[in-house]
Amino acid sequence: MVGLGALRRPIRTVLRWQLVATALLTLAGGLLAGIDGALSAALGGAVSMVAGGVSAVVASKGKGRSAGDVLIGALRAEAVKIGLIAFLLWLVLATYDRVDAPALFGSFVITVLIFTKAFFVREYE
Repeated sequence: MVGLGALRRPIRTVLRWQLVATALLTLAGGLLAGIDGALSAALGGAVSMVAGGVSAVVASKGKGRSAGDVLIGALRAEAVKIGLIAFLLWLVLATYDRVDAPALFGSFVITVLIFTKAFFVREYE
């Protein structure tokens, strides 16, 4: 079983950035829209972090013996990420009646964009 501790440095770094951004966006959501804004922002960030983390674990389980294997592993990880994002966003929207849509989707989009920066984090210092 691969856990988050076994993930490579770029992914761990970006997940920490997402956590910090989610905390800041939760505070901003709370100040601007009250408790519903704060909870919505926290849920938006959580959707992105969970999907990104699970995707990274799926990608790390790939064999990677050839270029084709690497591509299949990456596509599998992206499919898991997209499916999980769709399910989790649906779950939040279906169960939380007082969701603040701008806070939810704003936090979600910002944290997704942060995840794309993993490419630029160096593996070794």
